[in-house]
Amino acid sequence: MLITELKARETINGLVEGKKVFIINCHGCKEVHFPEKEAGELQKELAAEGKVTGILTTDYICNQENMELRLQKHMSEIEAADVVLVFSCGVGVQTVAAYLEEKKVCAACDTCPLPGFQGVTPLEYKCDQCGECYLNLTGGICPITACSKSLVNGQCGGAKNGRCEVDSDMECGWERIYRRLEQIGRLDVLKCPTQVRNFATDEEV
Repeated sequence: MLITELKARETINGLVEGKKVFIINCHGCKEVHFPEKEAGELQKELAAEGKVTGILTTDYICNQENMELRLQKHMSEIEAADVVLVFSCGVGVQTVAAYLEEKKVCAACDTCPLPGFQGVTPLEYKCDQCGECYLNLTGGICPITACSKSLVNGQCGGAKNGRCEVDSDMECGWERIYRRLEQIGRLDVLKCPTQVRNFATDEEV
């Protein structure tokens, strides 16, 4: 089981400041606590400020085929937005970011662990429920799960020909992150000081 919590309002404000936003809400997994009331209030405020180009509320955005069909109906609203703001666990954010390759996709929530069953997705994307989502800094690719060493400060230097030194069948997560940031014109993110990970958020609540 897991729980999603809204990121701090100042964090979300920083993501959407001066930008148009398309919002995606995932109400899929019943095992996931979704901050529906808080998210709704925040979205109403953004809409009142004229920032929102559209809202899609659906279930199981980690179901790629279903998610693509639903997004196709909103492509004009998505194209009009500068940012796609996703209210879901980390798996959902990664699924949307992989589909909207040329769009800035951001997580509005952090995902925290709880004991018990948490559901299973057939996708390659994983959420480690670390309580401090890094997807907004890494182009929608999770450095915790995409890197064998869960490095949050860049490549270790051991990769060869784009493959991980720990698992040669695995593509280097940080090379994927670099290519993704280059694709969406956000390589400047890598020049920022490394965000120190708060391991206290990785504890079960």
